[in-house]
Amino acid sequence: MTAHLRERPKIAARPDPGPCPVIETARLTLRSHRLSDADAVAQSLGDYQISRMLARVPVPYHRQDALDWLVRQTAGLNGDWTLAITTGDDVHIGCVGIELMHGQWHLGYWLNRYYWSRGYASEAVHAAVGRFFQRMPDTVLHSGVFADNAASLKLQKKLGFEITGCSQIYALARNSLVSHIETRITAGDLRKP
Repeated sequence: MTAHLRERPKIAARPDPGPCPVIETARLTLRSHRLSDADAVAQSLGDYQISRMLARVPVPYHRQDALDWLVRQTAGLNGDWTLAITTGDDVHIGCVGIELMHGQWHLGYWLNRYYWSRGYASEAVHAAVGRFFQRMPDTVLHSGVFADNAASLKLQKKLGFEITGCSQIYALARNSLVSHIETRITAGDLRKP
């Protein structure tokens, strides 16, 4: 008796940039998050000036919210990057994330308000996006900003992002729909800040 073995259909592999790297810049270290970052994350995202510019951050934001988020980020269950932005003495000052959503790679970032206007966000985002494109050179990276976030739009334009449209996104912290300017960038478009 012979049995015919059917060949199983191949499932397309998820495009993956590999493990979250450690990236050194002139003033910063971008590294994987740790559970010990909970206090710093909670302090930053507990500031409404930051959380109001992010779609998925609740208000109020507590240490337990940070721990719940960090457990998911540190579990290593997906190929997304969630990089802690730290100063030379390992002080957590923000985050750069690159995640696969709905089949497209998306960039998000935030920085503790006390570190604004010093070029840290541009430095960190450029480094993370540059490393991502080293690993995924043919990928289009999507992002965007709320329409009232002029500083973030300026940062993206400086790095080479182009505006592709506008939509309405629900912002948890604001408990409302907010106008969102959609952007994108390719490896060839990335510019130094």
